[in-house]
Amino acid sequence: MRLDGTFIGVEIDDAAAGDAAIAAKLTEVCPVDIFTQGADGTLELVEGNLDECVLCRLCLDATAPGTVRILKLYDDGAQL
Repeated sequence: MRLDGTFIGVEIDDAAAGDAAIAAKLTEVCPVDIFTQGADGTLELVEGNLDECVLCRLCLDATAPGTVRILKLYDDGAQL
């Protein structure tokens, strides 16, 4: 799963996006509400909040390496 804002892109491993426990953890740790859970418990990205990302790394720290990728689109897609 990937969604791009103007400045920030967020990629989530598809298997992780379907895991309700991971979705709950990401929803809990993000200070700007980029992540939410759908009615079925799967992860959803809140498009209007992508560019609010403060590059805090909490989502990266809350998941296994490679599960979440934060891309700085203003820096040729450099990964955080």
